[in-house]
Amino acid sequence: MTAVVKTEAKARTFGRNIESDLASRFLRVVETAAIASAHTMGQGERKLSDQVATEAMRKTMDSIPMRGTIVIGEGERDEAPMLYIGEKVGAEFPDGTEVPEVDIAVDPLEGTNLCATGAPGAITVLAASESGGLLNAPDCYMEKIVVGPSCKGAVDIDAPVIDNLKNIAKRMHRDVEDLVVIVLDRPRHEKLIADIRKAGARIRLIGDGDLSAGIAAAIIGTGVHAVMGSGGAPEGVITAAAIRCLNGYMLGRLVIDKPELEERIARMGIKDKDKIYEAEDLAPGKQLIFAATGVTDGSLMKGVRFFGEGTRTSSVILTLRTGKVRFIDSIHLEKGPDVKVRFV
Repeated sequence: MTAVVKTEAKARTFGRNIESDLASRFLRVVETAAIASAHTMGQGERKLSDQVATEAMRKTMDSIPMRGTIVIGEGERDEAPMLYIGEKVGAEFPDGTEVPEVDIAVDPLEGTNLCATGAPGAITVLAASESGGLLNAPDCYMEKIVVGPSCKGAVDIDAPVIDNLKNIAKRMHRDVEDLVVIVLDRPRHEKLIADIRKAGARIRLIGDGDLSAGIAAAIIGTGVHAVMGSGGAPEGVITAAAIRCLNGYMLGRLVIDKPELEERIARMGIKDKDKIYEAEDLAPGKQLIFAATGVTDGSLMKGVRFFGEGTRTSSVILTLRTGKVRFIDSIHLEKGPDVKVRFV
């Protein structure tokens, strides 16, 4: 009788705090996906890199006791074999067992081209929250501005670029010429790039991966002071989860420039296509987990490194309610009687 009571109490406790219950488990999800995709690094097979990351992430999720729903993933069910929007994930558990119910947003491999070519900045990433804590964003572009904590309220998505840069510089007690702004290297950003250069700020153009760039902008010491331009809206939601955990500031607005997109957002319940979202609108959850592992070297995390007796990974895991920011360096040892751990 006593054992049953303890088990039930443990189950109830497990279901209450998503962050403490699942953060370390989600770390294992992104680590596993990163190791799988790193085996394909530099082979020029972007689809293969994404496929192995997705399969590894999905398999690991099914070892976690939870009732998970994918709200941002690899696409609609008819477009993706797994981690599609609406898919249920989580381990089998006995009827009556109380486990967390979570919404999950994933990008199994952000920067598929970066991984395929061996370029810096590829990561595996997910965000999770209680049910309803992540916006189910349509698969379209989103205008974004991401800055750090000191620049809260200092930027306006409709303001001229030079005004935003002056306000950022003032808040950071530096000159505009000292700012570094990350922009995706795309033809649609030609005017934005020209305006930033005219203002005197420096630009770091990236070929892919504005999600990891947004995280870097919210952390002091990365050498990145802002991210500007348009990128994927789903990635914007995942970025917003990280920005909330880091106490940063983010503005976003959906780019709805086609009739079919207007119809889609209407079906999704989005009434104002011109709404300007803050991070709290995109990721409104009271409990949030953000987890990412580097696949190739980046400004925040090193890439996966293989050595004779194991694998080394570099990860970051953020939680909102508990206020933790953890940079985690892990060595995954091969099984064997003569395994040695090296400090490198």
